[in-house]
Amino acid sequence: MPINQVVINASPLIVLFKSGQADLLPKLFERIIVPQPVYDEITAVKSDIAATQLPTVTWYSQTAVQIDPAIVAWDLGAGESAVLSFALANPTYRAMVDDTAARRCARALGIAILGTGGAIVLAKRRGLIPSVGNRLQQLKDAGLWLSDDVVNLLKQQAGEA
Repeated sequence: MPINQVVINASPLIVLFKSGQADLLPKLFERIIVPQPVYDEITAVKSDIAATQLPTVTWYSQTAVQIDPAIVAWDLGAGESAVLSFALANPTYRAMVDDTAARRCARALGIAILGTGGAIVLAKRRGLIPSVGNRLQQLKDAGLWLSDDVVNLLKQQAGEA
């Protein structure tokens, strides 16, 4: 199934804004959902670039989300819980999360996920960017932790290894 709809957590949005790559999101996806707790988390830090830019872009829809009881049991943050609950209720949406615990929960519940690095690979596959190497480094410089093994795997997936 093609990935054309995402519900996105704070971490991917923050590092994409900080690395100057948030403009890839509306090119990659037809629909982008930002749950209210994610929006609130991002905009709470007024001096952050994501906090100032997110309210000005028009490529996403903001929504309230009822947290699914199956997700409450995982004791995740409000944003992760909202993202995964939305994706669980709307299986045509991919949950865009980087948090390890959230990814474990998603796998356990059969929720399709996409990490920020995976979105960069997707951009390369769709011809939006020529290479993933510099883009992945920009994500790391913006605060996304990616091990060398993960970087190598992402480069391999993009046909650059």
